[in-house]
Amino acid sequence: METNFQNEILHSLAEGVFSVDEEFRIKFFNDAAERITGLNRNDVIGKYCKNVFKSKYCDNRCPIVRVLESGKTIYDFDSKIQCKDQTKDIRLNAVLLKNDSTKIVGGVITFREIEQQQNVEKYLIKNTHFYGIVGFSREMEDIFDLILEISSCNASALITGETGTGKELIADAIQATSLRKDKPYVKVNCAVLPPNLLASELFGHVKGAFTDALKDRIGRFELANNGTIFLDEIGEMPPQMQMQLLRVIQDGTFEKVGESITRKVDVRIIAATNVNIEKAIKEGKFREDLFFRLNVIPIHLPPLQNRREDILFLANHFLKKFSLIYQKEIPEMNDEVIDSLSNYTWPGNVRELENAIEYAFVRSRAGIPIDVCKLPKAIKSDKPCFEKVKKISRQKLQASEIVKILEKHKWNRSKAAEELEINRSTLWRYLKTFGIEG
Repeated sequence: METNFQNEILHSLAEGVFSVDEEFRIKFFNDAAERITGLNRNDVIGKYCKNVFKSKYCDNRCPIVRVLESGKTIYDFDSKIQCKDQTKDIRLNAVLLKNDSTKIVGGVITFREIEQQQNVEKYLIKNTHFYGIVGFSREMEDIFDLILEISSCNASALITGETGTGKELIADAIQATSLRKDKPYVKVNCAVLPPNLLASELFGHVKGAFTDALKDRIGRFELANNGTIFLDEIGEMPPQMQMQLLRVIQDGTFEKVGESITRKVDVRIIAATNVNIEKAIKEGKFREDLFFRLNVIPIHLPPLQNRREDILFLANHFLKKFSLIYQKEIPEMNDEVIDSLSNYTWPGNVRELENAIEYAFVRSRAGIPIDVCKLPKAIKSDKPCFEKVKKISRQKLQASEIVKILEKHKWNRSKAAEELEINRSTLWRYLKTFGIEG
């Protein structure tokens, strides 16, 4: 029963979702995946994903392979896949799939068309407080002021903060306000690339440098020349790579893998990490001299529980976002939802809040405020929803009884809902179901 319910939620998502087993055979393909690709799930289930999507990454640096190697989720990876009638640019997330005994049994990919994603992002950036970032707390206002103050310099910046706080958005804002805003902007997640591929990814390689080096490849630093490079999860970078990065910062030079020619680049570096760098330095996992080179402009993002005044603004922002994505209008959240969101500790920060709003959004009907029962279990208020359901069931609530109570309170819905011991949005839903107007 639970599996059917979970599948219903997955099929209602606007994102394409598919899962693969350990042999990379497709096991699940949701409705949005069918819509985006034009492929029928019955035609792809059981097939190797590389034979279906034919991406250039299928045989080299496949996201699922990288997740299996690193054990870490990949976010916002851009790729191109073969669909029914054309190829499409997509942005995907990849995560490990585990069974009840936490054994790895495959992987899950969620994806959106980049064109649709970009249209949504453009609208939201235009209608947000600061370059796509929502924040009215004193802590966030101070960060916004700092970003504007450093807009005329090219110094390295190091963004620290817990997972899910929005470090990449801060990096984007730094780049968008900088002198290099019209120059190349390249992003690299250092955590998802194995050490043997990271050097090739950053600095490129020449044909024959290693087994899979079938042709020359330009690295990310060369692509970002005269612009900006964002190195996410810099705290996960292997020591040998830290040495090479230090050299690029100090004199702007590097060599491709398998080549002895020294090349020169002019690149501004923005780095980010959720690792305690000072602790990593003491443990010998991060070079102190590299830290000082990166930390010219330090920016620390506070966890969401330290900026609770932003929670309601963020939640409403995500409501608008998912209304655009799902083409479904949900006007608001009821008071119980707002209380639950405000009182939760948010260990996953803004990313967890966004996921919670999307979960509640897809479970809610158009035109009806989000009810606390639609939130994930961990976030719901102390009063369990089933108690309200049981009470309504015991009363065998009928249209005539609702009308009688409404008439008693002169059609004051708040007072009627209070007597029925349900919230206003639940009462509204009953009225709509029974076709009662008033």
